[in-house]
Amino acid sequence: MRLHDIAVVGGGAAGAMAAIRAGQSGKDIILIERNRDIGRKILHTGKGRCNVTNIADIDTFIERFGKQGRFLRSAFFIFCNRDLIHFFEAKGLGMNIERQGRVFPSTNKASSVVRVLKEYLSDNKVEVLYNARLSSLGRRDGFFQLNIKGCDKIYAKRVVMALGGASYRATGSSGDGFRIAESLGHTVVPLKPALVPLKIKEPWVKQLQGLSLENVRISFKYGSKRVTSDIGEFIFTHFGISGPLVLDLSGAIVSLMRDHKEIPLFVDLKPGLEPKQIERRLLNEFGAKKTSKIKNVMKGLLPQKLIPIFIHISGLTPEKEVNQVTREERDAIKNLLKAFPLTATGSLPIEEAMVTGGGISTKEIDPRTMESKIVPGLYFAGEMINGCASSGGYNLQQAFSTGYLAGEKAANA
Repeated sequence: MRLHDIAVVGGGAAGAMAAIRAGQSGKDIILIERNRDIGRKILHTGKGRCNVTNIADIDTFIERFGKQGRFLRSAFFIFCNRDLIHFFEAKGLGMNIERQGRVFPSTNKASSVVRVLKEYLSDNKVEVLYNARLSSLGRRDGFFQLNIKGCDKIYAKRVVMALGGASYRATGSSGDGFRIAESLGHTVVPLKPALVPLKIKEPWVKQLQGLSLENVRISFKYGSKRVTSDIGEFIFTHFGISGPLVLDLSGAIVSLMRDHKEIPLFVDLKPGLEPKQIERRLLNEFGAKKTSKIKNVMKGLLPQKLIPIFIHISGLTPEKEVNQVTREERDAIKNLLKAFPLTATGSLPIEEAMVTGGGISTKEIDPRTMESKIVPGLYFAGEMINGCASSGGYNLQQAFSTGYLAGEKAANA
């Protein structure tokens, strides 16, 4: 029987970082990965470019994770964005800062991030076992026994579980970690899709498939719940809407849909203009083009593809000349520009979400070490832990930060 000091399960961002940090202690570390290579999900992030982190301050990181933010405070203070940037730059991989503080590798290739992780694993003599899927985890003679499908049993003094969530299952995130954690006595907060495209009730969205709206804002109000997005971009799909603004709102909407079948959404198509400014602009446009048809004048305000649907919803006739538009009709245009209505009826399934919401309850994990409060010697990292943030590099930084903390504390326990 070969006994390892630490076994890390999962070769994503969290697991690779945990193995690297633990390996820097000189201990005997084995990294168990169910795929034939590490970092499969990393390769899909940021549209293949990998949004590694964000340059926001730690308070912003904590705020982005909502109620779970406080739990992550220690992990972020011990290893945060500046540390992560230096981690990659030390291996010659530069980082570029883009809009909204998003950080990408200078190569614009997620594969560069995976390459650096593999170099660190090699430098620190971490043994990597590929094509190895953990089926169960238990205790034997005071050690952890890891049962791997089709392989000999592996034994370790301590274990870091970083098996990911249940989204992007093609990358290996099948939810195994939650099942195994529950078998050990842990509570799993119900899983839900997060950062996920939404399904829309209105049938005309199919006509807008592929249309991207930039510099807009989305909001919804349901009872006492009111959420407003930043200004940004979203895109129409054949089933509904997607894009950064939608993904960031999706978690709150999916939660509401447990109790409500439909959630009204409103798109502010001109967030930089107040209603009075829009009124003046319409008067100027209509005054300069008195005999023009409304469908042609709207080209200065909206994308061509959206105009027929916008006019239909406003109740106007496309062929109507602007000098015949009444004040009431002009108000309808103005109001619609500030609150274009959509109705969310659901989301894509968790398998197609970017991130998994829910996970191992943080009440059962020590935030200073990432060690289980139920099973001594067992640590958690990454997407397995309950809580997720909006897009922009925050979730990937959480994986690296919790992985770093778990690896360090497991090595020094």
